Amino acid sequence: MADFVHTIGQQTWRFDSLKTLMAKATPARSGDYLAGVAASSDVERVAAQMALANVPLIHFLNEALIPYETDEVTRLIMDTHDAAAFAPVRHLTVGDFRNWLLSDAADEASLRALAPGLTPEMVAAVSKIMRVQDLILVAQKARVVTCFRNTLGLRGRLSTRLQPNHPTDDPAGIAASILDGLLYGNGDAVIGINPATDSTSGICELLKMLDAVIQRYEIPTQSCVLTHVTTSIEAIERGVPLDLVFQSIAGTQAANESFGISLELLQQGYEAGLSLKRGSVGENLMYFETGQGSALSANAHHGVDQQTCEARAYAVARQFKPLLVNTVVGFIGPEYLYNGKQIIRAGLEDHFCGKLLGVPMGCDICYTNHAEADQDDMDTLLTLLGTAGINFIMGIPGSDDVMLNYQTTSFHDALYARQTLGLRAAPEFEAWLEKMDILRLDNGRFRLGDALPPPFRQALAQLS
Repeated sequence: MADFVHTIGQQTWRFDSLKTLMAKATPARSGDYLAGVAASSDVERVAAQMALANVPLIHFLNEALIPYETDEVTRLIMDTHDAAAFAPVRHLTVGDFRNWLLSDAADEASLRALAPGLTPEMVAAVSKIMRVQDLILVAQKARVVTCFRNTLGLRGRLSTRLQPNHPTDDPAGIAASILDGLLYGNGDAVIGINPATDSTSGICELLKMLDAVIQRYEIPTQSCVLTHVTTSIEAIERGVPLDLVFQSIAGTQAANESFGISLELLQQGYEAGLSLKRGSVGENLMYFETGQGSALSANAHHGVDQQTCEARAYAVARQFKPLLVNTVVGFIGPEYLYNGKQIIRAGLEDHFCGKLLGVPMGCDICYTNHAEADQDDMDTLLTLLGTAGINFIMGIPGSDDVMLNYQTTSFHDALYARQTLGLRAAPEFEAWLEKMDILRLDNGRFRLGDALPPPFRQALAQLS
């Protein structure tokens, strides 16, 4: 390991490892202070950022932040690194890499070709020396397109996860939320339920219900019940109609073990999902959720800052060609991201890092009620991420998840983003919305339908 040095005025700052340098260079956030790895002052942070800017990218292939011998995520990162893809930027330092990313040379095609050659640590490092506008400018140039029953991530498109959670998994309550969301044009990324129960039989019933809704109304989307990967495998073995295989993941082996998973188990889930052949336009079927602070909360961060741990989770995701990856940015709480400013920065960092690594990034733009944040902060992050080209966001009734007890984005928030930024739904889903007269593009503006679509009206009449 090398020493990293930078002098400001009469003081010389020394950082004894790449891990320490990365942590000290990270913009301030409560989780790194909690872990004892943050810079002691703004001056030390600037010194670390200047020293980090001079580190050659090649150095990240020679100094692992978490030892190769003891961490399977490190082994995955190193063993799957594409040297040929890395070649165009191999000679650059972190600072030079930032300049290249901001230049016209870094366009959509070159960024797509480069992605397999980048490691999470490289993209985390460059994000630490970038302003908010830099993170947005580069991310909007990068597109990651995935397909299952529709096409997600195309330029000029913004998709949503329709999240009809219910505190008792009541089918009527879930159905009402699904209807509400569809009528606002939500649900093209996925109709995804966080179940209140851990019961496999209960999970299977939810999966059957979602499949029945999608099949009855011929909705070109996919469903998911966000349960443990082992439960999804069991549901598949029972012959239950399952579209997407879900799992929360993290950036270290120890953190993933705290979730009860390994790379081998994720591979089993991936293969089980593929065996069903339920995709109509593609085979991207994994859905992963992540979040800064998850490794620290499990005491599994190995002294690595939380943002770099988060970027490492995207290497895990990338291995399984996911349809969706969602950073649940403010969900873990103010112990890790204290206020709106930190949540906004983290959301933009995560999106930037994921996109550079070739991961289809979405964001749950959210906060808990004990954080120093409010809905104005979420509106700001929503608008910035929409500008940055986010693949998808959440849509929840009234932006208040009554089951998970946190605040996020609502169905009408997605409509706001689409109207304000000129973004559209996934093309197959958009065609369905027009056919159902739910949402139409009228002189460049989106117009909601004036009446309940006849198929929905008939279904409600049968219930009355």
